[in-house]
Amino acid sequence: MVSSSPRVQPGSFLTLHYRLAGPGGDIINTFRDKPATLTLGTGELSPAVEQRLLGLEEGARATFQIPAGEAFGERNPDMLQWVARKLLRELGDPHEQYHVGDVVQFPTPDGLGSYAGAVQQVGREGGGEDAVLFDFNHPLAGQPVTFEVHLIGVL
Repeated sequence: MVSSSPRVQPGSFLTLHYRLAGPGGDIINTFRDKPATLTLGTGELSPAVEQRLLGLEEGARATFQIPAGEAFGERNPDMLQWVARKLLRELGDPHEQYHVGDVVQFPTPDGLGSYAGAVQQVGREGGGEDAVLFDFNHPLAGQPVTFEVHLIGVL
């Protein structure tokens, strides 16, 4: 008997619940909220995560263990960067207080998107200018990832 349920292919439009977790717990979990909608191949999920969705049938539930570094790359020490308070004031709220662990959104140079950095240290860069040290690596970079999915709809 041939299944008539649609299967995930490159470019499929998906409605799904999913959870991405590292050793420290969940980073994203839509199971307790409304499902996510996305199109495969548009960069909303990492290529390693998308690869595991290919071929799954509508209605499928699956959990994948993705090896360290495969889902979001290895940690890159160059992605740890000091940002001067002067620039932070220009980009956002001039009275913002930064604390270790805060995640801050930055506009992309073209102004059309954003990217996030996690505060690692607040103080002075090399004893000089007042600055904040951000980690622009994905929070799961260099870590094993658990990817759990429930495919609600495939178009």
